[in-house]
Amino acid sequence: MRTLQEELKCMREGLHYDAHTPEMYAYRAEVKKKLHQLNVTEYHTSKMPEVTRSLFPNSAPDFFVEPPFYCDYGDGIYAAEGVFINFGAVILDGAKVTIGRKTLIAPGVHIYTAQHPLDADERDAYENCLPVTIGERCWIGGHATICPGVTIGDRCVIGAGSVVTHDIPADSLAVGNPAKVIRKLNQK
Repeated sequence: MRTLQEELKCMREGLHYDAHTPEMYAYRAEVKKKLHQLNVTEYHTSKMPEVTRSLFPNSAPDFFVEPPFYCDYGDGIYAAEGVFINFGAVILDGAKVTIGRKTLIAPGVHIYTAQHPLDADERDAYENCLPVTIGERCWIGGHATICPGVTIGDRCVIGAGSVVTHDIPADSLAVGNPAKVIRKLNQK
């Protein structure tokens, strides 16, 4: 049996890991306590930055998330300067989730890094995660879903309700399920 640190290392590196050990449950339970604090803290209090820094130690100081917000770990989220995440977002950050500067994420967006095998016996035994990267100055529309292993280039717009299952090149408007690039965006 692996230690908590070994399971976390495997998880972050995209290797098979066991998310169901008592130590992994306990680790996520501590994160849930921080999420509860984030989700009930009023903005005008001095506690908001303290909670945000504790939950997202690898993100920029001005990273802003509008509660309610949900994630698995928090420390797998690397949000750059000026990133804004609106109400009801979910980020499953078993692998690294990188969000470029000045990116706007609309209400209800889900970002997933966790994958599960198709075979039920394998699924009972392990899972793995793939990183997600969102470029700078993107706009991710409401209730979009971004799947494991996806990279979205700089200055993209992802339409509301889209399901992004593959990489999207920079300066693209992508919509649909699965999301498809429907046009290139003008660069000024």
